[in-house]
Amino acid sequence: MTRYVLQRLLGMLTVMFTVVTIVFIIVRVAPGDPAAVMLGPDATPADVEALRVRLGLDQPLPIQYVYFLAQLARGDLGHSIFLDMPVASALLDRAEPTFFLTLFAILIASAIALPVGIMSAYRRGSLFDQSVTTLTMLAASIPSFWLGLILIQVFAVRLGWFPVAGYGGPDASFLTRMSHLVLPATALGVVSSALITRFTRASMLDVLNDDYVRTARSKGMGEFRVVMKHAFKNALIPVLTVVGLTAALLVSGAVVTETVFSLPGVGNLVVSAVLRRDYPVIQGALLVIAAIYVLINFGIDMLYLMIDPRVRY
Repeated sequence: MTRYVLQRLLGMLTVMFTVVTIVFIIVRVAPGDPAAVMLGPDATPADVEALRVRLGLDQPLPIQYVYFLAQLARGDLGHSIFLDMPVASALLDRAEPTFFLTLFAILIASAIALPVGIMSAYRRGSLFDQSVTTLTMLAASIPSFWLGLILIQVFAVRLGWFPVAGYGGPDASFLTRMSHLVLPATALGVVSSALITRFTRASMLDVLNDDYVRTARSKGMGEFRVVMKHAFKNALIPVLTVVGLTAALLVSGAVVTETVFSLPGVGNLVVSAVLRRDYPVIQGALLVIAAIYVLINFGIDMLYLMIDPRVRY
């Protein structure tokens, strides 16, 4: 076990180093000069060059790369060019909407997908099963931003049940801020539930006809207990994997949804940073998202040991 954990940690460091290198190169080769963007169209070439020197953008890419690695080694994600504040502080200020949006979305997706997937597998071939298969294909093909616009039109504009957009004012209460996340979290959760439903159904179908399930039924055990305690428990590992991956994808994929609902989250910050060529913010946000993705995968592997004692590393 210890050896496996060390191997995974080494693999995580390798992945993060690769991500750091790729992000640095992509951001630097992208068209656009942040100095020119900051100074505007009326700036002279001399002014632009002076700002480039002050920001260190005139240095060769290898030197900028070494300096960037040295910053990361100290735990410094850099300083935002436009916001004039540390990147870590900027990300922390925007973390709350993205965190709760992702949390609510994965809870909604799981609340829909798990019972529907279990029931669909249990009633395989029925009208319910066929309807679920059709609806999951439809949900998987719907863009989350389109569904978000529909939810805004129906539940915010016409019915007035939820706020249209935003995250409340500076003095808004916690419940008020959370009410702004109902519609975007529902949009993301419904779309994400399609994949989890299909995996849950497929995983349950693999175990429902196994010998230990038939043995439990032959002993007179109740059907609900057979399905939930014996079948679902042994089908949980593939389901847990896709739920974890979905949560990681939601963190990185909430950019469009946050833009549609004008949420001041990390995704919205990244969009603004791309438009402004704010290299440090783009790099810092992508690295944090990549780190979250890697940590979620590591956490899922550790949960395997708790769920299924047959798993050994």
